[in-house]
Amino acid sequence: MRRWMGKVLLGIGMVWLTGCAGRAADSFTLEVDLPAGFELKTAANYRPAVGETCTLPQRRGKRPERKLFFTDYTPSASRVSYELLLSETVEGCPLVLANVEFDFTAKWGTRNADIGGDSARIFIRDRLDTPGMPEAGVQQIVGRCQWWFRTLGPVHGIRKILQCRSVDAAGQQQNAKPGGVAQRDQLPGKTLRMVLTVADEERPAFDNNWIAVPGGWKRCRGKSVGDMYAHCNGDKTNFKPIKMPDGRICDVYPSCN
Repeated sequence: MRRWMGKVLLGIGMVWLTGCAGRAADSFTLEVDLPAGFELKTAANYRPAVGETCTLPQRRGKRPERKLFFTDYTPSASRVSYELLLSETVEGCPLVLANVEFDFTAKWGTRNADIGGDSARIFIRDRLDTPGMPEAGVQQIVGRCQWWFRTLGPVHGIRKILQCRSVDAAGQQQNAKPGGVAQRDQLPGKTLRMVLTVADEERPAFDNNWIAVPGGWKRCRGKSVGDMYAHCNGDKTNFKPIKMPDGRICDVYPSCN
C-alpha cells in the first residue's frame, strides 16, 4: 500500500513539475519599478503568430487577446511583477505576445484633478540586430519622467504636466517615450524590467515665462497682471503673484518666498 501510494505521489509530482517547466519555457517575468505616487495600467497585447492565417473576430467589450493589469497609487516607490505568457491560443487561433503597453498616472497635489500622465511601450520581436538579454537574465528598459509647471486662469494657478522619456544605456535622455524592444526567444524564464524614475527638479513648461531666482522661479508680469501669456522678453524686474495648489498666493514657485 505504501509503495503504491509512493508511486502515485511521485507521478503527481512529475506531472506538476512538467507543467511548471512547460509554463516557464513559454513565459517570463515582467517587472515595473514605479516612483512614489504613481498608478499604472499595463496591457499585454497578443496577435496571430507569424505564418498563421487565423483572425480574431471583431468584438465590442471583452478582448481575450488583451490582458490588463492595474496597480493603484502607492505613497512610496514600489516594484510590481507579472508572469506573462509568450504565446497563447484564443478560440483556436495561436497567438504570440506582440507588445506591452504602460499607462502611468501620477499625483502632484491633493485635489482629484491634480494628476498627470504619460505612456510607454515595449515591443516583442522575433529577431533583433542589437544585443538583447544580458547574461544575468534581466533586461532593463529605463525611462525618466519630468514635471513641468505652468500657470492657468485669471488667478495664475499652478498646474503641472507629466512627461516621460526614454533613457539610453549611457544615461542620456531621448526624445522618444520610454520603451524598447525585446527578443522573444531570449525571454523564457528571464526578467524584463521597466525602470521609471522622476527628475528631482521641476521645470517651467514654457520658455520666456519665468525667471530663475533664489528659492525657485518668478512668473513674468507681461503686459499686465491679467496677461495670460505674459512673456518675459528680457524684463527681469516685473512679476505677478501666483496661486499655489494649496491656495496660497506667492511670488516664488515652489518655495513661496
